[in-house]
Amino acid sequence: MHVNSVHHSFAWYRNYSGINLQVLAKKIPSNTLFRFIFHVVLWTVWIGLPIINSSDNERAYQFSLAVIPVTLTNIPLFLINSEWLVPKIFKRKGMPAYLLSLLALILIYAVFQMFLKEWIIPPHLIRHHFNIFWAVVPVIFVTAISTGYGFITLLLEQEKMRQQEQEERLKSELSFLRSQISPHFIFNVLNSIVYLIRTNSSHAEPVTIKLSELMRYLLYESTDKQVPLEKEVEYLKNYIDLQKIRFEEDVDIRLEVKGTPGPQLIEPMLMIPFVENAFKHGVGMVPDPVIDVQLAISEKSLSFAVKNKVSGESNEDKDSASGIGIRNVQRRLELLYPDRHELKISKEGDWFQVELTLNTLS
Repeated sequence: MHVNSVHHSFAWYRNYSGINLQVLAKKIPSNTLFRFIFHVVLWTVWIGLPIINSSDNERAYQFSLAVIPVTLTNIPLFLINSEWLVPKIFKRKGMPAYLLSLLALILIYAVFQMFLKEWIIPPHLIRHHFNIFWAVVPVIFVTAISTGYGFITLLLEQEKMRQQEQEERLKSELSFLRSQISPHFIFNVLNSIVYLIRTNSSHAEPVTIKLSELMRYLLYESTDKQVPLEKEVEYLKNYIDLQKIRFEEDVDIRLEVKGTPGPQLIEPMLMIPFVENAFKHGVGMVPDPVIDVQLAISEKSLSFAVKNKVSGESNEDKDSASGIGIRNVQRRLELLYPDRHELKISKEGDWFQVELTLNTLS
């Protein structure tokens, strides 16, 4: 009855206290949880094993119980070495200083535990007088374990810091790359509006409205780390519609989308720089200009291709700003889709073509 009462009391506390143990466990850092479990297992075995092994010998059993306070002093010994000597002395002053500090710690603890045992253990349980040798052996054993533990945790922390530093560098680089997108795109579209105002003012208003839709996406959506693929495709379509209004029948603009874009997440503004580049170099002095955009979408991947006709005298790097968008995308692909993308840029005859494949979309 008492057991059932305790069980029901615990169940009531679990249900009504508002404490979710799973949520609490998730909030505990993995390294803290590992250290806690390690120490619980280590000291439970260290203290419990001698007691269990001596259960058939009354004198040895009583001795194992009496020596528990001495055994507990090994815990601060372990922590002093693993949490202070290794990360502080060794890391800052090197191995010689660490070994000298460790030797001093071992001798101090050996003498301390030798006198502690003689003081707290009843004389009838002591088979022989404790000497420094039998006091040093367990101390050396504890320090050996704590040294291995300390160096392993130190290496793990250093690796974690290295990864964090690398992530911060990548975040900074990505932030810089994303900051280049907005002015580059705005510059191109504003040029288009100025061109329309001068040549065909009746089309300037619908282009401005279309631009407002693009700007809304650019300012409020593309600043996110990732966006739904359907929004990115809609943005691409709006951009091409804007260019169709601008060029009318002067440029053969083609867009084909196979598959249905859904909630798959993608890095924003990955495809548009290639389309911008096609319009930049595929119109003007090019005879019978053609801009052809193809997009095939599956559940976990997409294939994107854009090609444009170029004149024999055109130069893809004819000014310092040319290719900034493409270089930007190439770098972002390297950072965000390593081993998960394939990018081919080629020029064959009068055609310049870009093919991009992204795999394992989230």
